[in-house]
Amino acid sequence: MRTKCAVLGSPIEHSLSPALHLAAYEELGLSDWSYERHEMDEVGLPDFVRGRDASWRGLSLTMPLKVVALGLGEVDPVAGLVGAANTLIFDDDGRRVFNTDVGGLVSAVRGGLGAGRGDLATVVVLGTGATARSTLASAAELGAGRVIVVARTPSRAEALRPLALALGLRLDVQPWGSPLPAADLLVSTVTAGAADAVAADAVAAAPIIFDVVYDPWPTALASAAEHLGVAVLNGLDLLVGQAVLQVRLMTGRDIDPAVLMSAGRAELSRRAGA
Repeated sequence: MRTKCAVLGSPIEHSLSPALHLAAYEELGLSDWSYERHEMDEVGLPDFVRGRDASWRGLSLTMPLKVVALGLGEVDPVAGLVGAANTLIFDDDGRRVFNTDVGGLVSAVRGGLGAGRGDLATVVVLGTGATARSTLASAAELGAGRVIVVARTPSRAEALRPLALALGLRLDVQPWGSPLPAADLLVSTVTAGAADAVAADAVAAAPIIFDVVYDPWPTALASAAEHLGVAVLNGLDLLVGQAVLQVRLMTGRDIDPAVLMSAGRAELSRRAGA
């Protein structure tokens, strides 16, 4: 029997996850595994999950499904802490949900920091959504003591304060477009184009810029950073980092991140040439 996995979300057609996971299956010799793509909203997700048969092993969940997923299985502590899950695993004894965004972001940043770099003290985060919540947890794991959240609606950022307290982080909230203090890392968690107007000021705030967008690329934020010689990480770095953890959860096997990175770059090149 073929073992099935899939990525769900809306919109989902752009997702690189099939390219990454299928490359992992090929590398691992899992010829009887498949990985699909399904357009899915929050209303439809519970019925979809309940309708899977014994051939299904795992789901990758992207926006807008990361919160509703918490009610669909036993919640891993990290997912419960940040209030967002991006992975659902079907086990013989039930369903479990996980957050691999936190670990993926941590591994991507550590790779970007390179050898000899210490912990981060201050992190600036653009945006207040589910990825911002995961970024706070990642910042704490990376050693940060202070996070500045920059929000179009500062009152929405106040919802992050209990999480920051639980993580032992000092949380400061600033309005969109306000002058930014010096930081060790700036993470943009907003959608493509949303940070364009603040790109020039944002890249001057930190020596490393992490823009979670991967397509279209480069973003205005990435271009401004590269112009100043600032190190840039992008959404593919995050996608690969979290997918490595998803592959482990779904298959029980480890995959070299370089395999997934190569597959992701090849797919983006294919799309650009199409």
